[in-house]
Amino acid sequence: MPEKEREKIRHWLVVQDLQGQRIIPLLEATYSLGRDPRNAIVLNSPSVSRQHAILLRVTVPKTDQYSFRIIDGNFKGKRSTNGLFVNGTKCFAHHLQHGDIIAFGNPHIYAKYHAISSCSEQAMSELSMIKLSDCLPGIENPFNSVLPNNIVENPEEAALTRLASFPELIPNAIIEMDLEGTITYLNPAAALKFPHLREFGKEHPILAQLLNIVETLEINSFVREVEINGEIFEQSVHYLPESELIRTFIIREITEQKKAQAELKQRDRLLQAVAEATNYLLAEMDYDKAIEKVLAVLGEAANVDRVYLFQNHPHPVTAEMAVSLRFEWTKAGIETSRHHWQNQSYQTSGLNRWYDHLSTGQSINGLTQTFPPSEKQLLNQHNIQSLLLVSLRLEEKFWGYIGFADCTSERYWSKHEESSLLTMAASISGVRQRQQVEEKMRYQALHDLLTGLPNRRQFNDLLAKAIYKAILNQQSLAVIFLDLDRFKIINDTLGHTIGDELLQTVAHRLTKCISPGNILARWGGDEFTILLSQIINSEQVTQIAQKILQALEHPFYLNEHELYVSASLGISLLDESSPDAETLIKHADAALYYAKDEGRNNYQFYKKSLNTKTPELLSLEKSLRHALDKDELKVYYQPQVNMVSGKITGMEALLRWHHTDMGIIAPNVFIPLAEENGLIISIGEWVMRKACIQNKAWQAEGLPFITMSVNLSPKQFRQPNLLKTVAGILSETSLEPQFLELEITETTAIEDISFTQNLLKNLEKMGVHISIDDFGTGHSSLSRLQVLPFHKLKIDKSFIQELTKDEKVAFIVKAIVNLGQSLGLKITAEGAEKVEEIEFLRSINCDDVQGFFFYKALSAQQATEALRLNHYLRKT
Repeated sequence: MPEKEREKIRHWLVVQDLQGQRIIPLLEATYSLGRDPRNAIVLNSPSVSRQHAILLRVTVPKTDQYSFRIIDGNFKGKRSTNGLFVNGTKCFAHHLQHGDIIAFGNPHIYAKYHAISSCSEQAMSELSMIKLSDCLPGIENPFNSVLPNNIVENPEEAALTRLASFPELIPNAIIEMDLEGTITYLNPAAALKFPHLREFGKEHPILAQLLNIVETLEINSFVREVEINGEIFEQSVHYLPESELIRTFIIREITEQKKAQAELKQRDRLLQAVAEATNYLLAEMDYDKAIEKVLAVLGEAANVDRVYLFQNHPHPVTAEMAVSLRFEWTKAGIETSRHHWQNQSYQTSGLNRWYDHLSTGQSINGLTQTFPPSEKQLLNQHNIQSLLLVSLRLEEKFWGYIGFADCTSERYWSKHEESSLLTMAASISGVRQRQQVEEKMRYQALHDLLTGLPNRRQFNDLLAKAIYKAILNQQSLAVIFLDLDRFKIINDTLGHTIGDELLQTVAHRLTKCISPGNILARWGGDEFTILLSQIINSEQVTQIAQKILQALEHPFYLNEHELYVSASLGISLLDESSPDAETLIKHADAALYYAKDEGRNNYQFYKKSLNTKTPELLSLEKSLRHALDKDELKVYYQPQVNMVSGKITGMEALLRWHHTDMGIIAPNVFIPLAEENGLIISIGEWVMRKACIQNKAWQAEGLPFITMSVNLSPKQFRQPNLLKTVAGILSETSLEPQFLELEITETTAIEDISFTQNLLKNLEKMGVHISIDDFGTGHSSLSRLQVLPFHKLKIDKSFIQELTKDEKVAFIVKAIVNLGQSLGLKITAEGAEKVEEIEFLRSINCDDVQGFFFYKALSAQQATEALRLNHYLRKT
């Protein structure tokens, strides 16, 4: 046999798939491998791609031998789904060496490549007996007669390694360049796609920098993206050091894909910005500061030159509808235009189209050069080349607009940008509405709804500030406590409507008796307080007191009734005996009682000889100390009813005092006494224990498990051992924590936010539910209270009672329900008594109602019967 024939190398592929093992001689120039039956080598497995890989025969330089190169994907450059692995390493292409193991994305679908000398009978025999499982990594090579590596894989000089047909026919561009930068080969697809390729040579974008890149590469192949005349291509580059060639394939054009990716990236950036901006709106209590942050976040995300927020308003001179720039963010180097966009009349400025479009929910979108002349002239003054505006709406009313502007280029606004602005406009409008509601709520918290005067809370705040100022300026001031004489008789005989009108008229007359700078407030009921600042002597106070008494001497004509009313006044002066707000009010109150004892319709100054408490209060306080021992205190229960199901979902424990001699004592009389003298601690603990025992008894009877609400007074809330007390009662009564709900008032909650937050978190960890009671009567907001772990919000009955009388109150209640539920709070309305109130609360999706419409406060026996009946009705 001739020497040349003896040294001929034969190539084999041993394939293992789901149908077993087979040995395939590699005789052709190209092979396609995949699960499709039309492939030259079929791989029987559903996990293999239709055309998973390509085998290309390449010539070994200066020999008549050849080897094979395997490439991931099909002839069009589309890669396989599960990838190609050679010797355990994922790759796009690989120059095969004897013994290489190829996996087609599935650990059970393998092939092994063999390059075997034809003269080795032993090797041929062993090939026929090979099992592919023996070829896994770590197994010794079973062949002894193989093609040396230096012949197949390491040719001594560069050679053209391509097939005669494959590169010429495929639609993908293939280019080869030597290490001198000379193009050595172009297939027809490359010449057609890049007609100036030979003209520009290595300077052409397809070949640019390749020589420099391959010098620094640690690997011989990579993929990069190339942009040519606005088109973007994915390019596969292979450095063939044995041939001193750089071969490059244009895999595919990805212009549209890159454009889509850029749009998606911009969309994601805008969505993230909207989320971040919304968080600012929710977390930042300062509305102006929040809007400024929102505009900055949007401007940076959208990469615009300006972001605006305009607000509509009547023109200060002509009263026409006008607009002013309230907030503006500008990119660095862009001049602000805020001072120019003020009081712009839509009519006069030629912006009627803006108003018409925006007021109907349409956007203003486009290049300035396409706008009407009047708009174009106005925009050109500020170098605005592109503009996008969307409306801001509040309760379906057009109140302003927000927008983007570009001053450096003509920009076509995308749907993502308009959508982001619309989303942000809705959030800003929501926060604006919340701001208005909170402003109304703050007003409610600081003013008396009936008279419009400052209420007790605001009076206390103003008094504290006035005392500080008086001490600083070495001045004095006075507090007058005023109580209408025999007002209760008028109220009871003529009704609350006449009584309310009388209070309003009295407030009006009292306002005229004091000069600006002094404060008149309604303390509650028929009581008023007056703060007289900058007092030089008591004679000034005497004159005002006399003026007040004289003003009330004249009759009041109300609804055909002629009414006469007088007042008793107690006065305290800022001095050593009355050095602070609490003492001043306390002493004025004591002087008031003294004035009543002196026959009413007079004024009295506080003197040290006056008792700070009336004899009646002293007697009541003494009786209260023995009320528990005498079994005079009782716990009543008022059910809380679900608005949808009608089920009783909870009970509120209410303390009642049945005095042996005086009968029923109102809670608003004896509870403040208990709070003042400290008895509230022991009484409150007794109520909590009693309520837990009762709830556990209901559970033992098989009645539905409900939550028991127990009120915590301010002094109880701040006692150091509250957590220990609650835990002890729960343990003692065996009631699970989630069936106990502790109620604190809004005022108590916000007095010391840090303390409240710490205590409530510990109670929450214990499993106890927390409810905020009398919401709306204190000086707070939901945004401030959202940091506290409340489970329920109870709307104060003063709001519910005004629902059918005042539309503003109805709006506030609806806003409280919406905002509370958005914070994850369950909402309970207190004091519902009328059908109209129930219908309204049901219409706004209020969760629960507590009031006389369903149940009054019930004894333990009555509450048990109510639970049984409710359970029975719900079952049937």
